[in-house]
Amino acid sequence: MGASVLQSPAFLVVVLTAFITLSILPQPVLGITRHYKFDIKLQNVTRLCHTKSIVSVNGQFPGPRIVAREGDQLLIKVVNHVQNNISIHWHGIRQLRSGWADGPAYITQCPIQTGQSYVYNFTIVGQRGTLWWHAHISWLRSTLYGPIIILPKRGVPYPFAKPYKEVPVIFGEWFNADPEAVITQALQTGGGPNVSDAYTINGLPGPLYNCSAEDTFKLKVKPGKTYLLRLINAALNDELFFSIANHTLQIVDVDAIYVKPFETETLLITPGQTTNVLLKTKSQYPSATFLMTARPYVTGQGTFDNSTVAGILEYEKPPNNVGSIKKLPLFKPTLPPLNDTSFAANFTQKLRSLASAQFPANVPQKIDKRFFFTVGLGTSSCHSNQTCQGPNGTMFQASINNVSFVMPTKALLQSHFSGQSNGVYNPNFPIYPLIQFNYTGTPPNNTMVSNGTKLVVLPYNTSVELILQDTSILGAESHPLHLHGFNFFVVGQGFGNFDPNKDPANFNLVDPIERNTVGVPAGGWVAIRFLADNPGVWFMHCHLEVHTSWGLKMAWIVLDGKLPNQKLPPPPADLPKC
Repeated sequence: MGASVLQSPAFLVVVLTAFITLSILPQPVLGITRHYKFDIKLQNVTRLCHTKSIVSVNGQFPGPRIVAREGDQLLIKVVNHVQNNISIHWHGIRQLRSGWADGPAYITQCPIQTGQSYVYNFTIVGQRGTLWWHAHISWLRSTLYGPIIILPKRGVPYPFAKPYKEVPVIFGEWFNADPEAVITQALQTGGGPNVSDAYTINGLPGPLYNCSAEDTFKLKVKPGKTYLLRLINAALNDELFFSIANHTLQIVDVDAIYVKPFETETLLITPGQTTNVLLKTKSQYPSATFLMTARPYVTGQGTFDNSTVAGILEYEKPPNNVGSIKKLPLFKPTLPPLNDTSFAANFTQKLRSLASAQFPANVPQKIDKRFFFTVGLGTSSCHSNQTCQGPNGTMFQASINNVSFVMPTKALLQSHFSGQSNGVYNPNFPIYPLIQFNYTGTPPNNTMVSNGTKLVVLPYNTSVELILQDTSILGAESHPLHLHGFNFFVVGQGFGNFDPNKDPANFNLVDPIERNTVGVPAGGWVAIRFLADNPGVWFMHCHLEVHTSWGLKMAWIVLDGKLPNQKLPPPPADLPKC
């Protein structure tokens, strides 16, 4: 639990009371209420010999970790002391009937303005594992992020051997410039944004960058122990390969869902995803140290940061060893090529839900509504009297079914709940592409996208199948798509154009991986299924921040059900106003 939580006497009374109550209760143990306070402030941070002022939480970068158990209620008061508007998203939390706490600005709430505060109030239902939190407005999540660690209910073990120690490992991106200025300039010029200056592990770039030898994450381990590494990709714009030299990793959990364990030397993790791995250390003290490195998996045509972040895996010296650690040889892992799409496909195909009696995979078998969404880049005309830096003097845009999402100025959830949606959004998002073409073949002549704030409306408890199809309009590219408010099952994936007559026969409806963020393969498609059993307005977007900024996003409205526990409660009194 973060140190900042322990400052309030009222909090201590609440927790103490909860523990006293729990101690006399029979199983199952009820969750407790955990209070956190996030003070959003500026702090000076030096990386790569460059000092700049960043937006942070409680003076920490990365931000504080949230630790809770399945079934706990979280009350997180966010107080904004900076000039930027702020909103925080609790990435991967189901937010069952608590959509007011989901966090994306202008979707479920107006942002928290300077000098204002908001209490995010939600309960963790049926989830355990690693998730994370981050700012959900513009590019502020470049520095505003941290881990959410959800432990099982008391007395419930992991479905794998209990690790000796657990360590959060968060990948990020560092910009010497102000990321807000970077995206503002890109949107004004219509071109691609400047790339980051480094990747980071737990905020540190590591020894492969100039001026960063001291800023290196070190994981100190003991021989013959098992460590649970909670990996989170918080990078803005890059999927990452990760490996530890001379060590094997066992994947046991992704996006807070247990998986059938398998071993690998390298893993792929897209922005938004989490992966829990077991690292078994060598039985004897090795006379070496080992680099753990991450670098991007890149499929697009644009510029990208092709640098490598490194941390050091260091074995604690036995008491009788007097040698200097600096004299030990350093081993480096071999990562796949930057554009190794076959590795990406093979790795994701290995992921399977545990699908046990205790942790079943409740895949929707009967489908009520089917959707086909194309995702990809496009262009729009330059503003008058302006020269743009996109293809052929246009502006880069991105779209789903050729609709580039226009952010509203009023929050969608409030507009929906109050019945005052007129002029805020249209409930007529196209459920399939209006123009059909060879999506992964020769690009069409017209790359122009349409613009609008359009949503899909679903009745409560609708079972949905969604095909996400990449397009090669401006080059085939992998897109990590994140759905708010739901987990979904990845029942199929492939390359080329989805074939509705042949591909569904190969869907895995038994133990497909369940997650909240999935990579749409470059030049391919992915099929997902979910049950729309959570009333509210739920954002879906590419987790490459540049694509989200260009409009690769949309939202779903799930209507109330008939029963009281199937309806969205009214908004809290302190919900921010636009």
